Amino acid sequence: MARQTRDERRKRREEAGAPVAARRREVARPVAEAAPAAAPRRQRGGFLGESIAELRKVEWPRQPQVIQGTVVVLIACLVVGFYLWGADQVFKRLVENVLLR
Repeated sequence: MARQTRDERRKRREEAGAPVAARRREVARPVAEAAPAAAPRRQRGGFLGESIAELRKVEWPRQPQVIQGTVVVLIACLVVGFYLWGADQVFKRLVENVLLR
């Protein structure tokens, strides 16, 4: 659901009964105190351990998604390959018949 704009929230509150100005807070919000910084945990393995931890967070694609992606790439390669082959044939004839005569 999309976020409501401020005007939409005010309109909804007015329809509920109380006017917007009557419900505004006159007291400032207390400032949240900063939590003490926790000491960073040292992970074993350094770079390798961090890499393994990141790879565990990855949402790996399922087999049907991999197959579908592979088919799309192969078809795209064929289309581009045929386009380049056709362009090469056209330019080959252009060079042979026009420029090298």
